[in-house]
Amino acid sequence: MFIGLVIGFNHSWVDRQCYKHSVPTELKPGVPVENLFHHSGFIIMTRRRFYAPPGPFDNKQETVSLIADEARHLREVLRLKPGDEVYVFNGEGKEFLSRVEESRRDKALLQIIREVEPARPESQLQLTLALALLKGEKFDLVVQKATELGVARIVPVITKHADIRLRDESDAARRLTRWQRIAMEAAKQSGRAVVPEIAKLITVASLIESTSKAEPCNCLMFSERDGQSLLQTRESLASHSKQMTALVGSEGGWSDEEIGAARAAGWAVVTLGGRTLRAETAAIAVVALLQHIFGDLI
Repeated sequence: MFIGLVIGFNHSWVDRQCYKHSVPTELKPGVPVENLFHHSGFIIMTRRRFYAPPGPFDNKQETVSLIADEARHLREVLRLKPGDEVYVFNGEGKEFLSRVEESRRDKALLQIIREVEPARPESQLQLTLALALLKGEKFDLVVQKATELGVARIVPVITKHADIRLRDESDAARRLTRWQRIAMEAAKQSGRAVVPEIAKLITVASLIESTSKAEPCNCLMFSERDGQSLLQTRESLASHSKQMTALVGSEGGWSDEEIGAARAAGWAVVTLGGRTLRAETAAIAVVALLQHIFGDLI
């Protein structure tokens, strides 16, 4: 028997979120005209989205300032002018329809019109992805894709067989800043109003000890060996809890001591099938599987 699936994804125009409506000609009430354009006989409603952390919002949430890259993107890339309407999200779940009041080279002032529903809802699964340090741009890729898939928190982990070693604290700080920027851009592109937290680096021993204190401990260590399948493990997890931590190792895998420490602390050790996956592939696959089983990726 042949089963065919056609899966469609939204195209990404700059920072715009797109929605198809079956009404080809009439405008929806309350939708700014400049946020509509025709595409293949449909009206496509777009959101020109910008990020501003809670700090730049005034106390009454009547205005918000965009600075640096966001302001330059508004002015020089999208070429927006005073009077144009845009959307601003604060990274903590709130999004606002706003109007451009002033636009300068490195700063833009927006007047908040009203709070709106975020472009995309958040998953009910509060998933923390703990990932061993990976070389090159592999960690960057996982941060981007995990954010798009809806993780709530990403924890860089120092392991025995990690692919890289950090030179000093300044090296760690630079990487953390880059990962935070990647997470913000991925949240903007994917329509999320929440930017995942990028935690400070931690050793695998400290992660296991601190996370295991939580009750219940829905903690999963994904390993290339010595584990059960995810379906077998699912039965032992607390179904009422929406908090979960998934730990994925480096290309070098886990040491016997690391696996033993996780098991002793109550972590479930999980092995994904019989194929050997690259660390970045495994991390993205883990997030997708957990969001499918316990979250909203259905």
